[in-house]
Amino acid sequence: MKKKPNILLITSDQQHWNTIGAFNEELHTPNLDRLVREGTTFARAYCPNPTCTPTRASIITGMHPSQHGAWTLGTKLLEDRHTVGEDFRAAGYRTALIGKAHFQPLKSTEEYPSLEAYPVLQDLEKWKRFDEPFYGFDHAELARNHTNEAHVGQHYALWMEEKGCANWRDYFLAPTGTMDPNQTYKWPIPEQYHYNTWIAERTNAMMEQYRENDEPFFLWSSFFDPHPEYLAPEPWDTMYDPDSLTIPGAAPGEHDRNPPHFRMTQEDDPDFSAWKESGYGIHGYGSHNEYVYGDRKKLTDYDRKKLVAVYYGMISLMDKYIGRIMDKLDDLGIAENTVVVFTTDHGHFFGQHGLQQKGGFHYEDLIKLPFIVRYPGQVPAGAVSHSIQSLVDLAPTFLSFCDIPIPHAMTGVDQKDVWLGRKGSARDHAICEFRHEPTTIHQKTYVDERYKITVYYNRTYGEIFDLQEDPGELSNLWDDPSYAGLKSELLLKYIWAELGKEAMPMPRIWHA
Repeated sequence: MKKKPNILLITSDQQHWNTIGAFNEELHTPNLDRLVREGTTFARAYCPNPTCTPTRASIITGMHPSQHGAWTLGTKLLEDRHTVGEDFRAAGYRTALIGKAHFQPLKSTEEYPSLEAYPVLQDLEKWKRFDEPFYGFDHAELARNHTNEAHVGQHYALWMEEKGCANWRDYFLAPTGTMDPNQTYKWPIPEQYHYNTWIAERTNAMMEQYRENDEPFFLWSSFFDPHPEYLAPEPWDTMYDPDSLTIPGAAPGEHDRNPPHFRMTQEDDPDFSAWKESGYGIHGYGSHNEYVYGDRKKLTDYDRKKLVAVYYGMISLMDKYIGRIMDKLDDLGIAENTVVVFTTDHGHFFGQHGLQQKGGFHYEDLIKLPFIVRYPGQVPAGAVSHSIQSLVDLAPTFLSFCDIPIPHAMTGVDQKDVWLGRKGSARDHAICEFRHEPTTIHQKTYVDERYKITVYYNRTYGEIFDLQEDPGELSNLWDDPSYAGLKSELLLKYIWAELGKEAMPMPRIWHA
């Protein structure tokens, strides 16, 4: 009887697609490079939403954010939503999540309680006793902070205490900790207490347990880096020379034909009040000339270089611990029977188009992803595929590899034959959604082999880019009269794509 394959999903957080050393000589990522050599890199992978909660919920539901309901940051994936972990558990798999979840907000209400909210995330006695299924994972070890954020707590804080780091609060911001909020780039936390160390150690412990018990597993190893704040412990904070790196920037006049919020980001004090609807923060809708952590200050030329250098250092540090996980697969003798996927939840700006971090700007920098699949002897090694992938495809594809029925409600597509090299493509487009306010920030992007179109709710502006002739996305064709026919065609294709991704929870079984 054929042994069921294991599924190991390794994700970073907010990683630009072109930050793997195998394809970018300015970075050092030997372990990701190894995955590139031993697996297939998919160069056209996209997120369904360029923020954490919606995309991460899509990974475990196989549905787009507009379908599973966790439509933006500050919302939650409701507990009644079906997740892929439930399918794996029903098929006899063990399921675990180690690291970042972000399926729930940092605030809890009576109607919408959150396990990832204050004060519960810092109730360490509760987390010592935590032993309950979490969105289909029968085992979850969680944290919520990126670098030195005050949200630190849960299993990560417990682990630091267990490791003897009694002063762990020194490395995190108030009110939880005492670290100076204006300290940038160098994080004084010793590497041995960094969450990368924790994630790799606990991932490896779970795999040891599953191997010892001869249990198939679906395991998500979920890293927090290189999501800003730009902080790395020694020596990773100085691994890259800022003056030797290529620092992206805006091209003169590139936003002249873009929607107004693009141009406004290049101002020093833009007024985005017209976009504010819920009263909560609107990511990316502010000046991108400022450093947004600690005391807001103007980005200097040094900052623009140094933040890239530290961002790369964070990736290289994470790569080291991804290597620890890959080595453990080998040591346990289960690498040959484990499908490994490395990707991220969404991309990142570090100067491209004059932008920083993320927001309502669906350039490839933000919505395209690093994406590697390794399954020795099954997935072609050393290959690069340009077939379009979406993170909504992960859940149905994982199930397909394990011969587990795919729920009809999942709207992602099964990419198994594409990953195995038997088929050229499984989809001809991807949809990326960004609904960050109920009506004022609501946009969707359709991207196919050559073109990209972005439409905005109740707005007559938009974007069209020809990715073949204009890969840098510098020339918006939306209002160009000579492309009116293309615009009509892409709008129709976008509508077809929306119709095509409607969920069908069951097949039609009779005439009436």
